[in-house]
Amino acid sequence: MNQRGSGILLHITTLFSDYGIGDIGPSAFEFVDFLSDAQQSYWQILPLNPTSPEFDNSPYHSTSAFAFNTLLISPDCMAGDGFLKKTDIAAIPQFPIGRVDFNGVIQFKEKIFSLAYGRFLREKTGLSEYKEFCRNNLRWLEDFALFTSLHRHYKGISWSSWPDEIKYRKPAALDAMRHSLKKMIEKEKFLQYVFYKQWQALRRYAKEKGIRLIGDIPIYVNYHSADVWTHPELFRLDNNLLPLVVAGVPPDYFSKTGQLWKNPLYCWEEHERENFSWWIDRVEHNLSLFDYTRIDHFRGLVAYWEVAATEKNAIKGRWVAAPGEKLLTVMKNRFDNLPIIAEDLGIITPDVSDLIDRFDLPGMRVLLFAFTGDPVKSPHAPHNLKQNCILYTGTHDNATIRGWLELDATPEDKQRLFNYMGREIPAEQLPAEFIRLAMMSVADTVIFPMQDIFGLGNKSRMNRPGTDAGNWQWQMEKGMVGHSVTQNLADMTRFFNRARKINYG
Repeated sequence: MNQRGSGILLHITTLFSDYGIGDIGPSAFEFVDFLSDAQQSYWQILPLNPTSPEFDNSPYHSTSAFAFNTLLISPDCMAGDGFLKKTDIAAIPQFPIGRVDFNGVIQFKEKIFSLAYGRFLREKTGLSEYKEFCRNNLRWLEDFALFTSLHRHYKGISWSSWPDEIKYRKPAALDAMRHSLKKMIEKEKFLQYVFYKQWQALRRYAKEKGIRLIGDIPIYVNYHSADVWTHPELFRLDNNLLPLVVAGVPPDYFSKTGQLWKNPLYCWEEHERENFSWWIDRVEHNLSLFDYTRIDHFRGLVAYWEVAATEKNAIKGRWVAAPGEKLLTVMKNRFDNLPIIAEDLGIITPDVSDLIDRFDLPGMRVLLFAFTGDPVKSPHAPHNLKQNCILYTGTHDNATIRGWLELDATPEDKQRLFNYMGREIPAEQLPAEFIRLAMMSVADTVIFPMQDIFGLGNKSRMNRPGTDAGNWQWQMEKGMVGHSVTQNLADMTRFFNRARKINYG
């Protein structure tokens, strides 16, 4: 990413779809066409791991660090591959416009997934390809499918409350459950295969169009996940396999009491003893799906905020050192050019910056942050940027640019902004001004949330950190990406020498 380029941040769920949620079918291919026509180089996507209503369907709270979110499977592509008939998806529920109804989507897709799996069992379509997928992903697939089936069998309760012989993974008990839940387990594996098959088709198309995909690795995993249940020795748990300490961040821009994420923290000593094999598998898996991957909360690889599991917020915690340099050294020896982006936002100390520089990783800058404090010394201000960074107008955790000026910006924020820009700017014009400001910067790569391309307000915001309801729901409406949007973005991209220079095809 050491040449001028630009791209769009847009999660799969937000693509337009007749089926209530964006998926990796026709609309995803159309979005690749838009990126190509608009001279973009990158499509950045949020984590593709399974989500659940218990965690507000957040892509950062998953039951697996390896498995795929099957809600993103395209019914149209399933029909095209012979797993469904057109009549199976003819009666579509009336989903909301512009908002994902996750509960409705789950009910609808469970129904068609059962039909697809039944046809797969009868007709054996793609059987050899399915078996190859299972062999290639054996290291995580079997445990995930068993975990998910047990989760349903035990009515969604945490694995820490499962019977002891299952909780502690006694081989005889697990074998018995594999036998009794065989059909459910095989269905889960089938759906994972279908997602992977569809995703690889999309990735090939993006490659042909010269679009590089950027993925996202949340630094931590959920306690209620196949990863923690399968590998408890890799996490800080007590004798009852409950978390001793949990992850979070101290009070910051987003919250006066900090953010208590409640994820179990790693037992880094055990990871070191295993030469970070779990992490290597995780990164390798992501790089089989993407060209680059972002590590969310990268500073947690240098030092992390440790909070006792009994605390109600993240105020009372402490910084604890992590072996980030050792981990990155192992990664660098394993992966060519270390295609990793460091999410280095928040409380960043010199040791974090030094590690990023030592491994020549691009960090993140957010233009919006330049005006929530003094822009003179802000690392996010255009005049203070370095080339090897990725500059965003905003991220999935921020207000949209228009929404920020309309609702969130203080009078002082606005005055700093207008002084910097040399004039007062109406809220509806600010997104375009921010995009232009980012485009003309020295940053090698600039990324824009699609909401800022459209100039939308805060109703289209994806996430509000520190809240656990009402997030991740915004969805594009049909026809939003018109010719003028494409042409304006293409013209600006060419003008600032960011037009796509590499074509994989």
